[in-house]
Amino acid sequence: MEKVLITGGCGFIGSHIAEKLLGLSYEVAIVDNLSTGSIHNIDENRLSFFKCDIIGDQFEEVIKKYQPDFIIHQAAQTNVLKSINDFLYDEKVNIRGTLKVIDLSRKYRVKKIIFASTSAVYGHPKYLPIDTSHLADPLSPYGASKYASENYLKLAKKLFNIDFTVLRYGNVYGPRQNASLEGGVVSIFSNAVSNGVRPTIFGDGEQTRDFVFVDDVVSANIQALRYGSGEILNISYGAQTSINQLYRNIQSISGTKVEPIYVNARPGDIKHSLLCTKKTTDTLRWHPKIDIKKGLSKTLDFYH
Repeated sequence: MEKVLITGGCGFIGSHIAEKLLGLSYEVAIVDNLSTGSIHNIDENRLSFFKCDIIGDQFEEVIKKYQPDFIIHQAAQTNVLKSINDFLYDEKVNIRGTLKVIDLSRKYRVKKIIFASTSAVYGHPKYLPIDTSHLADPLSPYGASKYASENYLKLAKKLFNIDFTVLRYGNVYGPRQNASLEGGVVSIFSNAVSNGVRPTIFGDGEQTRDFVFVDDVVSANIQALRYGSGEILNISYGAQTSINQLYRNIQSISGTKVEPIYVNARPGDIKHSLLCTKKTTDTLRWHPKIDIKKGLSKTLDFYH
């Protein structure tokens, strides 16, 4: 039985990956310091859980003891505002954390690293849909730290033959997303509607995003265990949805009459985003299955 270790496995995406892997009969271990993840997201009876920080000394003891075949590296500082206000913390978690994963993978002969990156590496799109050849020009330290980590992975493959696949996520949403942590607009809207609170929309609401349901992100990670050697790939649904349309869908599904509050647009926010996933489909033998309405229904069920 192959062993997979998930960093940040108690978090939103990581816990869903763990659940799926267990269903596919992998042996699963999770490393999480629980700074943002929740122990309630996982089934401790079916996997090995190690509470530790990936940049701490204990992490090496875990790798040495567990001897994983694969590491799915989800642990990260994902708050854009926090990355702007604290460059050093963002660097510590996202860059040094990834370097620790790379170093220990080399030392203990891990077969492959699957790395959770972000479409934030692109910055303001020069064209749509954005393919992975698009210029990387991040607008935040968060995006910059993820891009730096990608480059370290490429170097590690050249120098030490450590295999990897980078997955650049679009706007991921779904059950277990914490509205106060990741700040995904779907979780914020869903949480507000469930509590009868008017959500805030920045700008005119006509800005678009490429939303992807967490189950589709999970299946991409699973496929990347076998495919995508040394590749950088976009993971998203491949459709533009405006924030206004998103909220209208949530209103329709939930039956709420609560109207949003419109405030000034946030400086630096991009107007439109759409990712090209053709390369991903071809490389990983993967395609997204959950459209926005079906995904929102599943998400709202969770919040209710």
